[in-house]
Amino acid sequence: MRIFLTGANGFVGSHMVEGLLERGHEVCALTHVRRGHAAVPGVIPVVGDVNDASSYQEVLATCDAAIHLVGIIREVRSRNVTFERLHVQATEAMVTASQKAGIGRYIQMSALGTREGAISAYHQTKWAAETVVRRSSVPWTIFRPSLIFGPRDSFVNMLADTLRKTPIMPTMGDGLYRLQPIHVKDVVRCFLDALEREDTVGQTYAICGQDRLSYREILDAISHALGKAPALKPALPLWLMQPVIRLLQGFAAFPITQDQLQMLLEENICDGFWQQVFHGEVIRFNEGIKAYLRP
Repeated sequence: MRIFLTGANGFVGSHMVEGLLERGHEVCALTHVRRGHAAVPGVIPVVGDVNDASSYQEVLATCDAAIHLVGIIREVRSRNVTFERLHVQATEAMVTASQKAGIGRYIQMSALGTREGAISAYHQTKWAAETVVRRSSVPWTIFRPSLIFGPRDSFVNMLADTLRKTPIMPTMGDGLYRLQPIHVKDVVRCFLDALEREDTVGQTYAICGQDRLSYREILDAISHALGKAPALKPALPLWLMQPVIRLLQGFAAFPITQDQLQMLLEENICDGFWQQVFHGEVIRFNEGIKAYLRP
């Protein structure tokens, strides 16, 4: 198949390109500039803006399916990088263009924890984007991954960089909130399987890994992969940190926002139903990070 892919230059997108090519698909990769995948056999760079369907409508009309990955975890309002624009409006543009092009399969990347009435703006806009997809006429499938890890990720590599430099890693609150990270290869496998399966049309899947770990346990697992002793993990009281985060979250160098803290405290876990649909061995967290973190 010929697949139209947004977000191809991102972490998940780069792995999605590799997976699509391995399965023999041709990829039309939407990009702001002609670089990145331009020299890769089987990848056609499409210069355009995801919010401007006219910039890619002609190419989309030549494709069999579309995978929409574009999303952000943090807003930069001074650059018009907002949840509303890149979650909701970008999805509206993609869905409208896909309907016009007669796309046969449409796969949407959402996020675990997305729901009606969510507290965080991140989840609110992911829900609004899902609603756009569900109300459309495209044969859609929605995935809600938990925290995604793997080579070239941001979250694990960021923590690893810090743990290489210091034996002390404070946690927001007690650090006992749980996450269930999923390897990027498992995410890609689910997306690509769904492309080929009619029984996944009109379905929404929460997907997560095998290991349900507290944030403190994740830090210890990363330390172990680096060949280091567990870091000291003093707990920073939430009543103290929340006003500090509100004050400093507008600065790009500050590591966390209110939205991100809210999502941590809500936890990021799910059941294993998806494994009954998408069969295959799931990569465990400890083994997965050892493959790309080096002491």
